[in-house]
Amino acid sequence: MSVTEDTAFCNGSLFRFLWEEQASLKMRLQELKRKLSNCPPDKVPFPVPEVPLVFRGQIQQGREVPKSLVSNLRICYPLPGGSALVNFDDPKVATQVLQQKEHKIDLEECRLRVQVQPLELPVVTTIQVSSYMSGQKVLVSGFPAGLRLSEEELLDKLEIFFGKTKNGGGDVETRELLHGGVMMGFAKDEVAQNLCRIGQFTVPLGGQQCPLKVSPYMSGEIQKAEIRSQPMPQSVLVLNIPDVLDGPELHDILEIHFQKPTRGGGEVEALTVVPPGQQGLAVFTTKSC
Repeated sequence: MSVTEDTAFCNGSLFRFLWEEQASLKMRLQELKRKLSNCPPDKVPFPVPEVPLVFRGQIQQGREVPKSLVSNLRICYPLPGGSALVNFDDPKVATQVLQQKEHKIDLEECRLRVQVQPLELPVVTTIQVSSYMSGQKVLVSGFPAGLRLSEEELLDKLEIFFGKTKNGGGDVETRELLHGGVMMGFAKDEVAQNLCRIGQFTVPLGGQQCPLKVSPYMSGEIQKAEIRSQPMPQSVLVLNIPDVLDGPELHDILEIHFQKPTRGGGEVEALTVVPPGQQGLAVFTTKSC
């Protein structure tokens, strides 16, 4: 056998090998497509880890974000009778005030002895979430930037479009604008499944034809939340205030005392007094609320 014949034989063997491999890949691709077409949107034809998601704070490039994992946070802190909550402009002032556990406040006829202690609030630091695909809800995404529609107008137009059977939709039960998309819930499971199967839609919005994507909607439930006490660096809790002064007068006396630099105090941002025999509730919110 000549060199030329050997080369031709090798090339022929390689060609047959590649042809067989291509045929095998095509068969595997067709089998996968068949499984996907027969599988409901809320079932995935490959293993999905069932371990719930756990969030332990977030790290952004160059800096850490606050430890709290909950936005628009509202924490209610009960204040007993005979107490006061003092918030200072400068956290250093609160630290100075707390160095002296007991404060003596001189009045004309007597002296008040009150105790101060740091304020700690319960803050969520870890959240464990279990996620699952909703059978009746879909996520609509892909909205173009600069879409000049109000939230209500956008939701109305989407409800009208996806409420029509000719567009593959049906009766809309719920709708909600989310970050980066819109959740839409339907009365029947098959409507959501059909829309996810189609996947791509051209929807008239704001005078333009917008190509939008419809995908399964993931829901989640909080399984466990870890809560830890977190000091409030600008706040001081005042306790054991005796019942010797009226509310407004007591408020002024305490504010003046904790503003005096000789007492380690400074500029008071806010002060709340709960007279003896009463109860109060301090509500803390994030700055975005």
